[in-house]
Amino acid sequence: MMLHYFHDVKLDLISASFNTHKYPNFLIVILMQANSTQTLHDRLTYEPKALQFGTSGRRGEVIHLTQLEVFINAVAELEFLQSLPAEEGGIRQGEEFYFARDLRPSSSAYVPAQQGRGEIAQTIEAAIRYTGMIPVNQGMIPTPALTHFALTKGKGSIMVTGSHIPYDRNGYKTNTAKGELLKHHEPLIDEKVGKVRNRFYNQPYDDSLFNADGLLKTGSQPLSPAYNEAEMLYLERYKGFFGNEALSGMKLLVYQHSAVGRDLLVSILKALGATVIATGRSETFVPIDTENMDAGQLAVIQRLHDDAASVHGCFDAIVSTDGDSDRPLILGVNPESSKVQFFGGDLVGMLTAEFLGADAAVVPISCNDGIDRSALKTIVEPKTRIGSPFVIAGMEKALASGKYAVCGWEANGGFLTGSDFRKNGQTLRALPTRDAVLPILAVLAIARRENLSLTAVFSRLPERFSGAALIKQFPKTLGLAIVKRLSPSNDTLKTVEFLEATAPAFRDENNQIIPSGPEQTEAFNAIKLQLETVFSQDYGFGSIEGMNFIDGVRISFNNGDIAHIRPSGNADELRIYAVADTQVRADRITALAVAEPGGLLRQLAVSTE
Repeated sequence: MMLHYFHDVKLDLISASFNTHKYPNFLIVILMQANSTQTLHDRLTYEPKALQFGTSGRRGEVIHLTQLEVFINAVAELEFLQSLPAEEGGIRQGEEFYFARDLRPSSSAYVPAQQGRGEIAQTIEAAIRYTGMIPVNQGMIPTPALTHFALTKGKGSIMVTGSHIPYDRNGYKTNTAKGELLKHHEPLIDEKVGKVRNRFYNQPYDDSLFNADGLLKTGSQPLSPAYNEAEMLYLERYKGFFGNEALSGMKLLVYQHSAVGRDLLVSILKALGATVIATGRSETFVPIDTENMDAGQLAVIQRLHDDAASVHGCFDAIVSTDGDSDRPLILGVNPESSKVQFFGGDLVGMLTAEFLGADAAVVPISCNDGIDRSALKTIVEPKTRIGSPFVIAGMEKALASGKYAVCGWEANGGFLTGSDFRKNGQTLRALPTRDAVLPILAVLAIARRENLSLTAVFSRLPERFSGAALIKQFPKTLGLAIVKRLSPSNDTLKTVEFLEATAPAFRDENNQIIPSGPEQTEAFNAIKLQLETVFSQDYGFGSIEGMNFIDGVRISFNNGDIAHIRPSGNADELRIYAVADTQVRADRITALAVAEPGGLLRQLAVSTE
């Protein structure tokens, strides 16, 4: 009873609704003293949810992205960067530190529909200032434009963005003065986050910067004035390398939607000589995932094209980007039917590498295997896990081995340059982060140079076609459980080949044979049989001839089909990547996989549960 009495008095004190007649004076004094020693954590009115690293950067639901949580993680990352030596991208107090943001409402405003969370950019600016740096706002620009500018200046940067993920999520991405945070940084940063979290949680509430709702006590704040240096430097990067006649004579349609680089892309294309028409501008956020362009999204683009063509005539191509403009969206137009055709990012990457004259190409395991059958097959480095940090690590290994013209890309089309590239007397400086503009310009420049349609340019590549799809609101824990059930317990085992009349062959990441015992052979023969009951002949699959475990589970069939299963690194989603000899078949595989309620992925989930 006394505990309840003290609790009720404490609530009265907090709300300043008590009076001296209701409680004895000595009790009020005691409770006021107790209240003054409360920590921030004691006073929080919600259950905090820790922000996690995704495939690249930190992502989470906006309702959990309190300013307190963002501030804790940003301060930890900034303090970690300050602990690094300069040669590893370290930064120093008193230096300028750059930041920018995308067009998501929560990036710079409180969102009532998301429990009032938001103003993430303001939180980042406060964290930069708190750690003794000078925040410099570069406004609303593409992620690669910010990174390019910061690397040119030898400074660190943070981009506030949720990239392509759904509207109810957001996040940010930190760069050292040398480039992206890499995977070996993450455990060190997480350890630092724990210490910073304790530091802030245990502060006396009265001394804290944050209120009980996890919001800055200063309330809503405007951002500092934005500069346009990064935007202008990014435009000059491509104007200088390609020249102002590279796209002369081309008519292009730019699908703007809510991409942060929507106006800058138009400016760059015009600077290179193209005639540009903008369409589809949206003031509400549109989550375009260039790895998962479904029929509905393509139908929207087709309508926009048809409407624009009725006024402006035929277009050579339609181009766009995802939300933070680091992934390209490229579509050709069939000159006879006027039907738009989407080109996957892994194919775009192949043409871009060819255009640049690369001598080393690094791609993740999810990419179209057409590269292994193309003219680029001799320059392909070992396949990596999915995510730009892994591609960057692969590029660094290629450079260390003596390669000098090194690039990489992902299935989403984001293109990275690990070295400088030289062409026609011009130099394109290395930009080891996903970029959307370079592959857009490279593909268009090839078409213009050779006087070909985009469909004709892409038709020269090996006839291997990709598809991708996902199931949303699919628990990440269940996706990971599916992968675990189908994968070896031995982490050094990366591939298994099911050979006729012999035991399966197991190999490591260097493609070296790993000895196996009868238990492992029996286990994988059983997994093969289980998978063939799901990916069955009734659905057009052949027998399984191999599996790869570099990232998720990639299954190869003897009829040329590939099905690659992988949980998203950023959200509760389960993805399927498909490769086949025709686009129709690749699309059929992805449709079978994500069909509800009993598609292939759901069948795997049921057998796992």
